[in-house]
Amino acid sequence: MSDSSNTVLRNANLSLPALFGATESSLQHTLGAICFAERTDQTCPAADNPFLHVAMPILDGEPVCELWLGDGINATVKQGGVRYRRSENLLFGVIELNEADTDPIPLQQATESAYRQIFALLDELELPFVYRFWNYMADINVVSHGLERYRQFNLGRQDAFLACARDVVGELPSACALGTAEGPLQIAFLAGSTASLAIENPRQVNAYAYPEDYGPRSPTFSRASLLRLPESEVLFISGTASIVGHRTLHSDDVSGQTRETLANIEAVILEANRVMHHRWFDPSQLFYRVYVRHAADIEIIRNELRRLTGNHANAVFLQADICRDDLLLEIETTAFSCDRKNTDRQ
Repeated sequence: MSDSSNTVLRNANLSLPALFGATESSLQHTLGAICFAERTDQTCPAADNPFLHVAMPILDGEPVCELWLGDGINATVKQGGVRYRRSENLLFGVIELNEADTDPIPLQQATESAYRQIFALLDELELPFVYRFWNYMADINVVSHGLERYRQFNLGRQDAFLACARDVVGELPSACALGTAEGPLQIAFLAGSTASLAIENPRQVNAYAYPEDYGPRSPTFSRASLLRLPESEVLFISGTASIVGHRTLHSDDVSGQTRETLANIEAVILEANRVMHHRWFDPSQLFYRVYVRHAADIEIIRNELRRLTGNHANAVFLQADICRDDLLLEIETTAFSCDRKNTDRQ
């Protein structure tokens, strides 16, 4: 397995017009990107790169891309349905699959196929550890083939984990799963040669231990994953919502759901800080991606976010469906710790 001593990982947010105006040479440090815009029919000059274009309306600000950056990055490769770029120790990839009409449960089958392809690729490249999955699918709360589509997705995802000899409890990647109005199943992922540590939220039941009330298979993810690199630690915080224990709280109260969601994010950060002992993450320094079910709720959510983060909130707001139909918002973020010069800061 590769030595991680030269592993460097960063992220940055860039407007979609700026990315589309970029040249291949200016993207030499870019592993990949996730771009959000209501229209996805524009053509990026570096279209072969692993850039996932998600059709979601921007509720505040201009279309935005999250870039994942590293050093020593190789050219883009396509293997099966996966497009990826990698450095020696890191890889960012994307896959998009349409749902076949002939399959018994199309979304379940597409999900299993996509995850099997991802795991086979990572095993072949000896980069077996997935840190983060981003999942986007149409009509996430719609019932078809006798089952809600998010639950179909959970069946397919766990089937692939089991078929590829991956753990379905314990050390799991962080993840999100959001609904779009239309389009294929879209998945982006970040993986590497160094194992990460799953971080769970003491306020919540681990997602993989949910009771059968939430479907025939539990969701297969951790609340966050902590990756320790030579220059910093990275905390990938999963899509987080107003869930305590395993139940949704404040079902008709968007202000209450926002407060509960941020309390859960803070609890995950505190748990990561406890695990690291001498390192720290600061909620006020994060960039938040906020998925909002109803556009009319954005002002309430924004005001709560600013109030609870000390008016330092840096966020982009997107319109999306959430994995439970009684959830009004979901928030995800990534935190980078201080460098080694500041290890004595508590």
